[in-house]
Amino acid sequence: MKIAFHGAAQTVTGSKHVLTLNNGKKVLLDCGMFQGMGEETDSMNKDWGFVPAEIDYLILSHAHIDHCGLIPKLIKDGYKGSIYATPATKDLASILMEDSAGIQENDIKFANKKRALQGLPYLQPLYNTADALLAADKFLVVDYEQWHTIEEGLEFCYSDAGHIIGSAVVHLRIIENGKQTRISFSGDVGRYRDLILKSPSTFSQADYILLESTYGDSLHDEKHPTADSLHQWIQHTCIEKKGKLILPAFSVGRTQELLYTLNQLEIENRLPKVEYFVDSPLSIKATQIVKKYPQYFNARIQKVIQSDSDPFGFAGLKFINSVDESKLLNYYKNPCVIISASGMADAGRVKHHISNNIENSRNSIVLTGYCEPNSLGGRLMRHPKEVGIFGQTHEVNAEIGEMRSMSAHGDYEDLLQFLSCQDPRLVKKLFLVHGEYPVQQNFRDRLIKKGFLDVEIPKRHQVIGLG
Repeated sequence: MKIAFHGAAQTVTGSKHVLTLNNGKKVLLDCGMFQGMGEETDSMNKDWGFVPAEIDYLILSHAHIDHCGLIPKLIKDGYKGSIYATPATKDLASILMEDSAGIQENDIKFANKKRALQGLPYLQPLYNTADALLAADKFLVVDYEQWHTIEEGLEFCYSDAGHIIGSAVVHLRIIENGKQTRISFSGDVGRYRDLILKSPSTFSQADYILLESTYGDSLHDEKHPTADSLHQWIQHTCIEKKGKLILPAFSVGRTQELLYTLNQLEIENRLPKVEYFVDSPLSIKATQIVKKYPQYFNARIQKVIQSDSDPFGFAGLKFINSVDESKLLNYYKNPCVIISASGMADAGRVKHHISNNIENSRNSIVLTGYCEPNSLGGRLMRHPKEVGIFGQTHEVNAEIGEMRSMSAHGDYEDLLQFLSCQDPRLVKKLFLVHGEYPVQQNFRDRLIKKGFLDVEIPKRHQVIGLG
């Protein structure tokens, strides 16, 4: 048996790992899109490193686009099998893939207008809406803690990863030549003090572990709780500066955390009386799906639901659906809060809001989670004097900030707690994926000190045998 790492290898996005069994069968763990990789992004998303038609099974950890976003292209390029996922992941991935197709179609349409004037050949999206809808029909649902036999000698089980609704750790049991091999793939690991979700579940001993390492060398800011930080930014920007507070937020997970936090501020009579806009049709759909699965909420929010039927709603909240309504926010003069996708600010409506508001010093742009260094969010985190958006250079006069307490990814203490159910001496090899290389190097040192004997940081397209 061998494993190949075709994405999220020494980088954070594009999760794709292929297990090749001794009988030739191939299992793909995740099929994610690369995001925020600058000019290389498009070519990286086109270069599989494997033949899609040769993949026999796809097991999906969760619905974030950097884990599921290339599924329609996989099918378009020849994959014939099913897609295994938890119920919530199926629901979320379906709307995320369709939204991704729509963004690609719009971006390509805009680009091709320019190319036509230059006499250049037209570009094609990675996939279109029809491809995304076809992919959504191929999902097979498997719930948590249920062992599912794919074929003789190959079975898997999901445990709760606590990252977003439906997120899962994938556990495989593979029997070859009468010997069982146990492999666990973390997907993305959530936090043990998450605002909404239950903590990650414990899991049985593994022989090999693929572990994400996004925050493998840092700790989240626990000294400044999210509610206090968010309140301070609203007070500072909207009340004191009379400006707009723009919050780039992933449609799944981060938007719901922000809404829940704002609801809590209202319950505590601390919510500033300004307008609050969620400008993302996808975020609106995702919030409705999240509400369908209250059984995944932690005890704290379960208690809140007993007295508040909608923990994601509050006074002053308005949802923006149409493009015309979104454009009207550019002319909105009153102080307000705009929550919009994407979280890395590299696509979607929030990129337009930043472009239209970044030169005004009354405004603030606050990043609420991880951003690839080359994404617009990542560039803004470096506090440049100027930034290019849509081919135009803008002076950065708006205040740029970040709330480090807001992340659906566990920090290194969370990751070590996640592994605490394992005997490190029995783990033959631990692979670090989904992280930047310098971060992974630091985290590897921590893991070795914890007793893990063999910690490897694979490169993209690297193939490694599992003895």
